[in-house]
Amino acid sequence: MLSRLDDYPIHQTPEPLAHHASSDRNAYDRYWFNGYADDGEFYFGIGAALYPNLGIMDCGFSIVRDGVQHAFHASRRAPREPSLVEVGPFRIDVTEPMRRLRVVLDDNETGIACDLAWTPRTANVQEGRQTTRRGHRVLMDATRFDQFGRWEGEVRYDGRTLRIEPARVYGTKDRSWGIRPVGMPDPGAAPSYELPQIFFLWAPIHWRDRCSLVGVFEDGDGRMWHWDGAVLPAYDRLEDVPALEDPATRHLVRVEHRLDYLPGTRRARAAELTLVEVGDVQSIVRLEPLLCFRMKGIGYTHPEWGHGMWKGELAIGGEAWRSDDLDPMTLDNQHIQQVVRARLGDEQGIGVLEQISFGPHARYGFTEFLDPAR
Repeated sequence: MLSRLDDYPIHQTPEPLAHHASSDRNAYDRYWFNGYADDGEFYFGIGAALYPNLGIMDCGFSIVRDGVQHAFHASRRAPREPSLVEVGPFRIDVTEPMRRLRVVLDDNETGIACDLAWTPRTANVQEGRQTTRRGHRVLMDATRFDQFGRWEGEVRYDGRTLRIEPARVYGTKDRSWGIRPVGMPDPGAAPSYELPQIFFLWAPIHWRDRCSLVGVFEDGDGRMWHWDGAVLPAYDRLEDVPALEDPATRHLVRVEHRLDYLPGTRRARAAELTLVEVGDVQSIVRLEPLLCFRMKGIGYTHPEWGHGMWKGELAIGGEAWRSDDLDPMTLDNQHIQQVVRARLGDEQGIGVLEQISFGPHARYGFTEFLDPAR
């Protein structure tokens, strides 16, 4: 089963590249992006992934604006050519690897479409490998890299056209691959004795001359089993952005967080992040949420359009909901990203705070699978 990539000297096993090195059904390879206005007027999310051992490729595009979130979903049988990221009217064209690309969603029956070009402000930064087990089984084993940039183009939805101007629309690119739960639950597995638990924070922030990144996984006792932190130089001109990684990137020595939860939810109404650099130089970043995006709009915990679900040879769907009408404590509304205004002393930035919290977390007083903040 050959692909175009087999013509390059990049093999790491005796198999053609279309054959995944792992036989785990949860193997995946994902593109993910967000974009948002610098005043919090709107946010859009984009996702697309290949599940090589399930034989499925799916994607999603979703925008929240004026209190309503609109979502496009699509799924197909995986193409024989793994470098082809195309699901019905949706496609990703990599114009210049690790730098420029284009996301296109042609007009379709859902009324949601876009044509968006990505231009980086920073080089790429690799996060640490994320590995965790549940009992004896590997639950997640993934690598990812991130990049900060701007978007240009347009989004069409609900009979409206929204012009995306790079001077005011920022975003983050996230590429990850490896193993993590996708598709239907494994049949026949012994039930776990433990209450399911995850606590995850991720905060990419754009500043005038740099970008900062914080990511945290913690267990129910509040122990960090994985964290990432970095500060990357930002560039005004594409030709000045380093092609792969930037030697001027500053990796943090530790990160800390403090969340103030909105009562009746597991959503932060304010947050404080401490970025600690070499020499114990500390920067305290305060985050003010402006707009909330439900990640189910691009498949995360979606009951019908969850990642890696077999929907047939090709399936397309669209939906919309008013944000204020949602129950904040149902399972599919827990995974969120909020556009946030960031402040560090006299400086102001814009970015997102991603949260997902199931199960206990001692520090913030959660004791059950989905008990809300008091």
